[in-house]
Amino acid sequence: MNAAPDLRARAEALGQTLPPLLAEAEMLAATVMLGEHGRRRAGLGDEFWQYRPAHQGDSARMIDWRRSARSDAHFVREREWQAAQSVTLWVDPAKSMTFTGDKGRAPKGDRAKLLALALAVLLLRGGERVGLAGMASPRAGRTQMLRLAARLAGEEAGAEYGAPETEGMVSHGRAVFLSDFLGDLTAVEAGLARASDRGVKGVLIQILDPAEEEFPFDGRTIFESMGGTVRHETQRAGDLRDRYLARLAERKDRLATLARAVGWHFTTHHTGNPAQSALLWAYAALQGGR
Repeated sequence: MNAAPDLRARAEALGQTLPPLLAEAEMLAATVMLGEHGRRRAGLGDEFWQYRPAHQGDSARMIDWRRSARSDAHFVREREWQAAQSVTLWVDPAKSMTFTGDKGRAPKGDRAKLLALALAVLLLRGGERVGLAGMASPRAGRTQMLRLAARLAGEEAGAEYGAPETEGMVSHGRAVFLSDFLGDLTAVEAGLARASDRGVKGVLIQILDPAEEEFPFDGRTIFESMGGTVRHETQRAGDLRDRYLARLAERKDRLATLARAVGWHFTTHHTGNPAQSALLWAYAALQGGR
């Protein structure tokens, strides 16, 4: 009996159950050429990195006696750091993230989920542990990738504006916050403070629609928040442009300042731009934060 047709049918059925988000994230991750996943830092691993002079507290078994025999000092053979790290992702589920200024453009929330999952793909393939704040503890492996994809794809919009979730973060690990950060910044400050107290380093990625960045409105306009809690009507929207852009710039400056204060990195990404640039930035920023 030939089992090939049955195996193929089951494989195709399984493939159809995978969230389209995962397929898109894996395609995005595949466009980023990262090379070797080496981490130039001393620690557990197999690759030789460097010799260093022995310090007080180093045990005798750490001494490289062959190298030390060629000198009057004792030396320790250090290897390249290969220990996996834990990365926790927080993707803002707020209603504000459902905004798009163009029906042909994906909402901010969709781009945030795509970037989060593509970043998870890269990190998991590199042996890292990745989780979702408050939803999935950091773990390694393909099964975790499927778990993250299902959680992100099934998440529904919640409050009007989001507040960073820090539950589940691993002490001295890393984190990524993806949001438009258009709500109360005291919530962001509090989230960063909680993360910092645990020794967590990470990145803030502000995701905005081009319309939110450019303010292309004029004449009679009704502005309404995605949750309907805020509404403003004006006959001369163009008169608001300069004040709006100034306040947006102030908000970005504030976010950058908050990030720097705890050793984090901050950037703004627009949904009208390719996702690859934001993915590369985030991955490089996380590697630099080791």
